[in-house]
Formats: sequence, C-alpha cells, structure tokens
Amino acid sequence: MKLVTKELLKKLQAQDPYFEGGCGRELPEDELKVVCKFFTPDASWTWYACSGSVDPETGNIQFFGFVDGQFPELGYFWLSDLESVRGGLGLPVERDLYWKEITLKELMEKFN
Repeated sequence: MKLVTKELLKKLQAQDPYFEGGCGRELPEDELKVVCKFFTPDASWTWYACSGSVDPETGNIQFFGFVDGQFPELGYFWLSDLESVRGGLGLPVERDLYWKEITLKELMEKFN
C-alpha cells in the first residue's frame, strides 16, 4: 500500500504554514484538520497527520501531527520512519483508508 498519494499530499501541504501555497500561518487546533491516520496493525502505535511537506533534498515527507505510542505527543515525524517501522509480527505501517477528517481539537479530546 502506498502510504501517501498525490491527492493526500496536496491536502497535507494545504495546511502546512511553511509550504508555498499552504495556509501561510499556524492554524489553531479547532481549525487544523487531521487529514490522515497511519497505524501498525500488529502493534499499538498510531500516527495522525495534519500537515506535511516534502524535503527538496531528499524527497522525504515531514508530517506534523499527533503520535499515539509509548509516550503520546504532538510533533513531527517522517515518511521514511513510517516506511521502516514494523510491528511485533513484522507487518508494515498502513494508512486507514476509511479515516474521516476531524479537527486536531476533536482528536485531542479523545485522548484526555
């Protein structure tokens, strides 16, 4: 499964304050949408991406979002990291194809 499609990348870039053509500002959590969800099917890690941009030197994508893992946190993570992670049975990270966008505020309320 391809973790990031061209269409998905456009949605992520649209919310990136630093991407040319992006929103141009940091959006508050009640406006910032969680665009996609990645997860390990055989472990308890989940990554929720709000924005993303491509590193022009490497082609790697850096996401901003919420990571629900050993120590849940809001921050940055890379596509290359998602592609290299394996769960307990050796399964790769997948993208939730049925994810419905919610705001970051709504997501964070689920974890409080």
